[in-house]
Amino acid sequence: MTHDLFRLCDAFGPSKIVHVSSLKADLKGVVVIDNVAAGSAIGGTRMAPDVSTEECARLARAMTLKNASAGLPHGGAKSVIFGDPGMEQGRKEELIRAFACAIRDLVEYIPGPDMGTNETAMAWVKDEIGRSVGLPREVGGIPLDEIGATGFGLRIAAEVAQEFCDLELRGARLVVQGFGAVGQHAARFLSRRGAILVAAADSRGAIRDDAGIDVEALVAHKETGASISEFPGGKTIDIETLISVPCDIWIPAARPDVITKDNVDQLDCKLLLQGANIPATREAELALHQRGMLSIPDFIANAGGVICASVEYHGGSQSAAMATIEEKIALNVRDVLASARDKQVTPREAAMSLAEQRVRRAMELRRW
Repeated sequence: MTHDLFRLCDAFGPSKIVHVSSLKADLKGVVVIDNVAAGSAIGGTRMAPDVSTEECARLARAMTLKNASAGLPHGGAKSVIFGDPGMEQGRKEELIRAFACAIRDLVEYIPGPDMGTNETAMAWVKDEIGRSVGLPREVGGIPLDEIGATGFGLRIAAEVAQEFCDLELRGARLVVQGFGAVGQHAARFLSRRGAILVAAADSRGAIRDDAGIDVEALVAHKETGASISEFPGGKTIDIETLISVPCDIWIPAARPDVITKDNVDQLDCKLLLQGANIPATREAELALHQRGMLSIPDFIANAGGVICASVEYHGGSQSAAMATIEEKIALNVRDVLASARDKQVTPREAAMSLAEQRVRRAMELRRW
């Protein structure tokens, strides 16, 4: 480990930082196993051309906190593969299979789907090394992206948030930044509760319609491979202006650090529902709190996917997974927001206290 990477370490981890490569497959990747005190670490495999070891470590820590907060018998980890997720399918399969072989001996890490990978990718991993989660139904999995496990959890978090801020889901105006697997399902589940999608963006463009965007039509449009900006049911806007669209619920569901101290003042919403991992910096979250805007931390709000993955790993059914998501996220969101209110701290501080207490207790029960 280089000197720069030592600053990523603290009392909780990381347990391992492993760089993997394969000259034959032109593979470069990173695995960060953050903490395994509660059990083998579950965490997604992300594919993107511009990831870094530091980002991977931050995401792995978010998984440790997420799994601990959800009371799962798993630690946290994350992995990244350097590459364009839109590459030709055959080449992508070769790269992911090479990555799986490279992590074969990291037996304390269980990969799952993440940005740039999906259930099919996890089937390739399982075929190579015998372990992964988020698998297709055909090989006994619960396809968490297909059923929208994370998006369903976000809906549950929003329902609880109504008790803690001036918000009612019926008629609530919704903005989604990152209209992928998480963002699409969050929009679907919330629209079924009466929310109105007024703006959305993907990596290639953004649209807005204050009268409301047809969510199912937009999802069907995205499934053709076209950009949101080409959707006929909305006005094209600059991606950078999405943050300033007035709304009740703003969901970041893409990359880390999209809300910072430099743009947080443009945000005009009642609830920031964090669908992505680490989408807002600490400074931004503090600014929102000072303005009286409610922000539900990522590892509390978006835990639906990993809860589903854990249920799958332990042999549970899809119905059991959805019931567990509803129970755990509702309980945790309510506990965190009540604690933040009563102690006059930010939801992030309340959530960190809850998660770190659970990780620390798990570590005390281990010999090493």
